[in-house]
Order: sequence, then structure tokens, then C-alpha cells
Amino acid sequence: MLKVLYFSLLLLLGLSCSQVLPNIMGASYAMLGDIVRMLTMMGLSFIMIRVGYEFDIDKSNTKQYGWDYLVAFTAASFPWILVTVYFTFILLPPEVWSNMAAWKETMLAGRFAAPTSAGVLFSMLTAAGLGSTWLFRKARILAIFDDLDTVLLMIPLKMLMVGLAWQLGLMVIIMVAMLTIGYVLLHTVRIPVTWPWVMSYSALITVISELIYKGSILIDESVPFHIEVLLPAFVLGSIIAYPRRHHPVEDSLIVDKNHGLELIDTPSERRVATLVAGAFMVLVGISMPLIMSGEMASQGGAMSQSVEPTLHAGGVPYAEAAASEVGAYQQIGRVTTSQPPMAWGTIALHVLLITLLANLGKMFPALCYRREAHWRERLSLAVGMWPRGEVGAGVLVISMSYGIGGPVVTIAMLSLALNLLLTGLFIYIVKFITRPLTEYGLNKQRATAPQ
Repeated sequence: MLKVLYFSLLLLLGLSCSQVLPNIMGASYAMLGDIVRMLTMMGLSFIMIRVGYEFDIDKSNTKQYGWDYLVAFTAASFPWILVTVYFTFILLPPEVWSNMAAWKETMLAGRFAAPTSAGVLFSMLTAAGLGSTWLFRKARILAIFDDLDTVLLMIPLKMLMVGLAWQLGLMVIIMVAMLTIGYVLLHTVRIPVTWPWVMSYSALITVISELIYKGSILIDESVPFHIEVLLPAFVLGSIIAYPRRHHPVEDSLIVDKNHGLELIDTPSERRVATLVAGAFMVLVGISMPLIMSGEMASQGGAMSQSVEPTLHAGGVPYAEAAASEVGAYQQIGRVTTSQPPMAWGTIALHVLLITLLANLGKMFPALCYRREAHWRERLSLAVGMWPRGEVGAGVLVISMSYGIGGPVVTIAMLSLALNLLLTGLFIYIVKFITRPLTEYGLNKQRATAPQ
């Protein structure tokens, strides 16, 4: 758990920098934002390639993955629904409850609560020594489906705000194509998988994602095309073949998955993976939007509606998204921005309640997989889905780019920051829940698990 504490401190360091550096560096902070954007994408790609390489599926039991997607859908949808309802009925006045525009805004802003941070979760679980458990294997599937579902549901939400756009349909086609490639070519492409090569693949994926984004702006700056690096990186890792060895009895070459996993488990590989994960924690923290501007500070608690994020999360450049996605769309008449400011004490109470609701919505997996796992594992799986991070921040920035603001966005950003700070505690809870299983024997516990 010492490594978990180390990662938690790095997250805190990054989050502190995200709030301090913009005021210190001023206009030059935009240049740092570009560097952070690229490095964050590279770090996430590196982590997801390795996760994809360790990932394997039983093609004879594909129905199981349909159920996994359904569970992941609930883990992404329930927090979103709970937070949206809270934003609408608690933060907005009764006279706008039947206003469709208000629901559009709260539905988009509330989406920040949906995605589990896959990169943070996998790094933390590995650091806690849980990388070889059922919990990690199942969390790996659910977190990826969770983020995929978040991206897919952002498409109709964007359509509600800007109307139909061919770019959004093309994004769905590309995502389906990547998933198909990953399934068909699962562990069949023979390319190197040691850390220098993985770092090179990560850089290439990052550059391609950025070039696609820049090119889409030239075509139509009102609807830029975002390819999340998480999915292509995971798919690339999943199609890398395991090495083959000679079978002494059958006199033939056979695939040796264990040897393949040993290739990325050497001391040097573990050292580099830890360094990349640590750097990623700092970068995720830095990627958080600026919560309190100078105007907010001077008002002693009143909120400013001119928060101007300059960084990026999950492949979405904040400043550029705010400038380009709006296009001709008018940022006027927003229900959320018309709400009066709140005292910081009231904001803090709402932040706590929103955070509790968002994490409560992630608990459905604890009720599933009764035939696969002990109740402790299922409960720890649900708690393990609590960490949020870069993708949620990207959702908030997209929300602000459409003119959504006021107490809703401020509370959402603070809730996201609080959840990020508590990541180490969440992993400690997971470790505590599963400790009896690791101490007294998992197989014995599973034998007595309720069916």
C-alpha cells in the first residue's frame, strides 16, 4: 500500500499545480497545457496498451461479455441519472423543472459522474498488489466498457446541443471498427512488447489522435473530431501476439501466454511502468480545470462564470474545444448560468452530496456475478469503480464549451476534484475488503460463496 500512498500524493501534487500554475504563469500557461495534453495522452496510451496485452477473452462464451457490458452500462448510467436529477430538482428552481433546455444542460453536465478513470484505477490496483485477482480482471473489462459507454452517450447529448452532425456518426463507426479489429485479431499480430516499443506505440497513437483532431477543425471547426486514445491503445495491446515456444513432446510451436506476461514483468519493465504510472498521476491532477479564478477569490465565495480552462483530458483540448465546438452555437439564455451564486458552505454541502450520489450509482456491480465471486470481491469491484479522473474532466470542459456554468459546473468540478483526491482511500477500502480472501485462501472462500 506504500505505492498507493505514493500515487495519491502525486495526484494531490498535480491537482495543486492545476490550481496554482495558471495564476503564476499567466498567458504562457497555454504552452504548458499543450505539453501536458500530449504527455497525458502518451501516459494513458502506455497503460492501456499493457492492459490490452494482458487482456484475453473466451470466444466460446461471448454472452458473458454482453452481460459485462450491461453491468458497465449501469455503472456509467446510474451515477449520471442520480446527479442529473439532483442538479435539476435541487440546484434549479421549480419553475424550470419542466424546461427541456434545463434538462439538456443538466444531463450534459451530470455526465461527468459516469466514467471510471481506467488509467488511474489500473495503476492503483496494481500498486496495491491486486493485479492478478478476479477483481482486477473484471474491473479491467468494466472500466473499459464504462468509458466506452460514456463516449458513446456523449454523442446524442452533443446532438441535443448542436443538432445532427456527420462527424458524430463517423465516430461511432470508427469505434465499432476498432472493437471488431480487437476481437478478430486478438493476440495475433507479432510486434515487440517491451517498454521502449510500447512507449513508441503510445507516442504514435497520441500523434495520430492529435493530427485527426487538428484536421477535423480545418474541415468543420464547429464539430471537431475526437478519437479517445484509450480505445485504440487498448485494442493495439489486445492484438499483440504472445510469443511461441517449442513443445518438446508434440514437436511443434505453441503459444506461451505465461512467457508473454513474463516479458512485461521483469525488474526493468516494472520500474518503467511505475515511473509512467506516477507521472500519469501528476498529469491527471494537472489536467483538472481551474476551479477558482481570480474573480471568484475576490468575491469571497461568489462564483464567476468566466472560468477558462486551458488544459485537456482524455484527448480533448480544453481551450480549443471551448473555442471550436461552440461554433455558431449561441451561449446565451443558459438556465444554469442564470442561477444566483452560492456561499462556499452551501457549495461544500452540495459537493459532498453529489459525490455520495455519484459513488452510490457505481454500486450495482456488487449485486452481480454471484456465481463467479465471493461477496467481498463483488463489493470491492463496485468500490473500485469509484475513481474518476481525466475523462470526467473532459466532459465538464465540453459542458462549459456549450455555455453551461453557474453553481452546477462549480459543484461538479469540486466533486470531481474531491473524488480524485480520495482515490487512494478508495483503493485502501478495496484492499481492506478483500484482505480476508487473500489471507485465508480465495478458493475456500469461493466454495462457500452464496450462489
